[in-house]
Amino acid sequence: MWSRNTIVGCQTQRMLRRGKTGGAPGGSHASGTTGRSEAESGPRPVGWQPLGGLLMENGVLSIDDLAEALAQQAITGQTLGEILSTQGHVTDVELATALARQRGLTVGNLGRQRPSDEALEMLPEAFARTHVVLPLDMADGTLRVVMGEPSDTVVAAVHEEVIGPVEFLVAPAAEVRRALDTMYRVTGQVAQLVEAFEAGESSRTTAAIAAVGATDLGGGDDAPVVRLVSSILTQALRDRASDVHIEPQADHIRVRFRIDGALHDALSLPASIGPALVSRLKILAGMNIVERRRPQDGQFSLAVDDRSVDVRVATVATIAGEKCVLRLLDKSRSLLHLGDLGMPAETHAVYSAMARSPFGMVVCAGPTGSGKTTTLYATLAELNESHRNIMTIEDPVEYIFPSVNQIQTNEAVGMTFATGLRSILRQDPDVILVGECRDVETARIAVQSALTGHFVLSTIHATDSVAALHRLLDMGIESFLLASSMLGIVGQRLVRRNCESCREVVTPTAEELAFYQEITGQDAGGRTFWRGAGCNFCADTGFKDRIGVYELLRITPELKRLIVGWATQDELRRLAVGQGMRTLEQEAVALAEQGTTTLAEVIRTMYAA
Repeated sequence: MWSRNTIVGCQTQRMLRRGKTGGAPGGSHASGTTGRSEAESGPRPVGWQPLGGLLMENGVLSIDDLAEALAQQAITGQTLGEILSTQGHVTDVELATALARQRGLTVGNLGRQRPSDEALEMLPEAFARTHVVLPLDMADGTLRVVMGEPSDTVVAAVHEEVIGPVEFLVAPAAEVRRALDTMYRVTGQVAQLVEAFEAGESSRTTAAIAAVGATDLGGGDDAPVVRLVSSILTQALRDRASDVHIEPQADHIRVRFRIDGALHDALSLPASIGPALVSRLKILAGMNIVERRRPQDGQFSLAVDDRSVDVRVATVATIAGEKCVLRLLDKSRSLLHLGDLGMPAETHAVYSAMARSPFGMVVCAGPTGSGKTTTLYATLAELNESHRNIMTIEDPVEYIFPSVNQIQTNEAVGMTFATGLRSILRQDPDVILVGECRDVETARIAVQSALTGHFVLSTIHATDSVAALHRLLDMGIESFLLASSMLGIVGQRLVRRNCESCREVVTPTAEELAFYQEITGQDAGGRTFWRGAGCNFCADTGFKDRIGVYELLRITPELKRLIVGWATQDELRRLAVGQGMRTLEQEAVALAEQGTTTLAEVIRTMYAA
């Protein structure tokens, strides 16, 4: 009797001999990401091996995983590399290493090697994005090109486009696409657009620029200001910006992007283009272009690189002109789950159980931009089941959930958080999400809803979980109602992650060491701390993406007695810590100990708000 492993092994070996690992029968090339058709079959390099066999030989893939992927490939028609990467059997780097070895090529390091301007001019941006290739540099008259999806088709296309010898390298496709976004800057054409605008405006007075620009902007997509707005938004999305700040200064317009919570200078434009730029954005957002003294806000949607993006626009008059801030909401970004937010395993387990309570209230507390809404959305994703009636009242609705009833506030028709919450209570809800407890009326209705058999989720602006309790008490919510309805409060912050591509050991400063000792009560001697040195992938900032820092305040019977007695924040915090609550500072320092972030970033985040 043969075992299952013996049978699977025989089946896999037969598939490997047939070249079923990503190419045509007879040993055709297994590209892993782009695949290779029978028409592309041709002479193989000496020592060529199928992709599956290489990955097994490298010890990164088991025979069972390969057999499963081959079976799925036969059904879906996907390439082996796509399947293995999607299933998590191999990393992008492992796949790129195997593909490079298969074709006898070198693996390129895009994090450290910056493409030269001369090389970038050799391949048009559209071509590079279509074929996922990045021209790296020129060496002795030879253009070096990095392929993210290596295949004979890509090689042939590059040779047709480039006059002269070409040397090919291989890198993970995701890294090549990220480098393309960094190197091919959309804003590189801004100087020409500004010159075209100034040439068209030379015969007009400065005072008329806003009005004339506003009428011209709607006339055609080729208008310089129209293309300038498109360039700014496209580059902001490619740079992963959450906000764009257009700020008038005395002699120029400063454009800044907020990336991973920090503002970075992006552009400097002449002051003359400012009014027309803001007018264009007002037209898109349906705002009054004539009114330039009062604050206004609006919203519009657009598609950037095949991604649907919502843009919220807010303007305000400053002494130098109108300042405009754009909040970018990328609808294509996948919704995070609770396990992906960065909660420690113990905190996640307790919070997840709390979120499944039949009634009561859970509040996320933190300053603006600390990820409160993301935490609530991740919680809703876990609760979104067919037997629950989930209703939300939000401003704005940032993510659309299937089978969740979401309401957008609209003060023009009287739909505020308070009135919306009242109407929701007549819709037989099981779970209610209130975007924010902004006033005592909304907070009181939310508390009463929790007391009458509903599970309520909401946010509040406060520095930490204990401060949120006192904020609700200061609003006028009776202490006994708060103690009876509240299940827990999550205090949170966001800290920037060290870039994994350029992380290195760092020696903390005296101030950082003193902070560490104050929080942990221990000396930092012997501990290793890390920071990002800066590379192409993190735009030389040393940080890439952010992670949440959480403290979970559980409302225990002992804590309820202190709340009813109007205990001070220090008394509440002392009891909570005594019952096992880890503070924001402790959790953030733990991330620094793990090398996820830096002590300097922890200090900046914990004390900047």
